Amino acid sequence: MQKIPRVILLIETSHEFGRDLIRGITRYSRIYGPWMFSREPRGLRGEFPKLHKWDADGIIIRGDAVKPNEVRAAGLSAIFAPRATSTVPGFPCILVDSLEVGRMGAEHLLERGFRNLAFCGFSDTPWSKKRAEGFAQRVKQAGFETHLYEKPESLSTRRWFKEQNLIAAWLKSLPKPVGIMACTDYRGQHVLEGCKLTGIHVPEDVAVVGVLNDDVICELCDPPLSSVALDVEKGGYEAAALLDKLMAGRRIRPSGRSVIIRPTHVVTRQSTDILATEDREVAQAMRYIHGHARGPIQVADVVEASCLSRRTLAQRFHKVLGQSILNEITRVRVEQVCLLLTETNLSVAQIASVLRFSNEKHISRPFRQEKGMSPLAYRRAYSIGHVQNH
Repeated sequence: MQKIPRVILLIETSHEFGRDLIRGITRYSRIYGPWMFSREPRGLRGEFPKLHKWDADGIIIRGDAVKPNEVRAAGLSAIFAPRATSTVPGFPCILVDSLEVGRMGAEHLLERGFRNLAFCGFSDTPWSKKRAEGFAQRVKQAGFETHLYEKPESLSTRRWFKEQNLIAAWLKSLPKPVGIMACTDYRGQHVLEGCKLTGIHVPEDVAVVGVLNDDVICELCDPPLSSVALDVEKGGYEAAALLDKLMAGRRIRPSGRSVIIRPTHVVTRQSTDILATEDREVAQAMRYIHGHARGPIQVADVVEASCLSRRTLAQRFHKVLGQSILNEITRVRVEQVCLLLTETNLSVAQIASVLRFSNEKHISRPFRQEKGMSPLAYRRAYSIGHVQNH
């Protein structure tokens, strides 16, 4: 009888990140297993049994419940998902492309017309610093500067009931209207609470976008928080596939020893549901484009929905958003395609029908121009339903 692998999961599940990792791992196990899983919640609080007592074959670790030397001593195949560091020497790791996360957050706010932009994170945390770096790079590319919140050095001041006054003061000092990216959804909640303390209107004066799209946190916020979604479940699936190879004694090339979790799209909720412009006609045109993005709208349709001539609207559109009406229509339509590629199993031909493109070619050409890859390549990269076969 073939031995069933036993895998230890030291993954904290109070956050969406950990839960999505486990979803991906168990999905892989159902297809290629079965595996037996062992979990010890007490271990995440420091009361942890010795690893050799588990009689396990592999382990996936989120955080610092155990040290790398303990894993080596137990002879376990292991994958780490570090929090405080970027890598764990000698072990494969699950990493987030934080630079791209930051860039996507900046792009979301720029698309909404914000020219004052800010980032609120943790200045002593590597992944938060990377997100701030990606955010600032994209903002600089657009010709603007980033206002950074500096986390207090004093440990006592870092406690939220004290730090909230510092964040509130920082928010008051920012030019308005301002678009703010927070390094996580929890940090986004902090920013929104700071806005309440100071009577700042969201999203009219301050628009906020977080990271991870944790439904519980985002909907708990008032107003609900927009967030950059990550393909964490796919990362869990790929981590399980990698661990399976390690437990089987297969060689892993250096280029294949990391699992990269990437952002997929921004889930827009009320905290950024606005166009930051005083130009009412441009704002009205943008609302029309977003409201009709699932159909074959033309520039003439947008012009007809406004009270301006085509030439005047085009000029004002370019002044506010830095691009043409047609480019904005294309961008919004492509985002609809991305959504259906990652969240459904519809074929490209079916997506073309749903979004009322005349054929697949009319999707592929603008999609490649916007995303730098074909629709199918995008699906392979970002959809949990289309991970590569084991």
